Amino acid sequence: MELMFDTANLNEIEYYSKIFPIKGVTSNPSILKKEGRLDVFNHLEKIKNIIGTNRSLHVQVTTNTSDEMVKEGYTIAERLGKDIYIKVPVNEEGLKAIRILKREQLKITATAIYTMAQGDFAIMAGSDYIAPYFNRMENININPTSVINHFSNLIKEYNMETKILAASFKNIGQVMRAYESGAHCATVDPSLLSNSLKMPAIEEAVSNFKSDWEIVYGNGITLKDL
Repeated sequence: MELMFDTANLNEIEYYSKIFPIKGVTSNPSILKKEGRLDVFNHLEKIKNIIGTNRSLHVQVTTNTSDEMVKEGYTIAERLGKDIYIKVPVNEEGLKAIRILKREQLKITATAIYTMAQGDFAIMAGSDYIAPYFNRMENININPTSVINHFSNLIKEYNMETKILAASFKNIGQVMRAYESGAHCATVDPSLLSNSLKMPAIEEAVSNFKSDWEIVYGNGITLKDL
């Protein structure tokens, strides 16, 4: 069970990585757009420095043809290192690019997955991760839990090494349903994770514990003072 941040904001990554036990950071052109016009590789290097070598960084290609995707994949690996996961959307051109890049032993995260067929093809092509879009599937009346469960069963039955990296969430309930359906990992906006810990019931419990302690031992007294 893994968790990743779906953001390219340096402040968010640095702050929330001290709270949540993440395994990596994912990005795509839409996420990078939120940060403005960047010196992209310099920015991605900063993300690498924040998360360290024991966490993964997933960087998406920006082009539409397999030849250009492959060239971008090589550039990503050359500029950022072969430990980077190259994100490639699963259409005909993307699947072709995935197969070429895997022959070079580069790491692949197959993305923009909506259907069982897309994921199956990406698994067969040797993708390290597949990223089904949970909320976007729901929005077009595709059952994301069924799709993820299908991938999970397939991976187990054939002893495949691909991991399911569920993406596209609007609430923490969707994240939990993805895990329940068999996702190995979820990539989530850090603010959504933070909001999941701000329930009134949680705050009330914490406040009550503090109040009960102070009734007995006094205001400002902690265990270190005893």
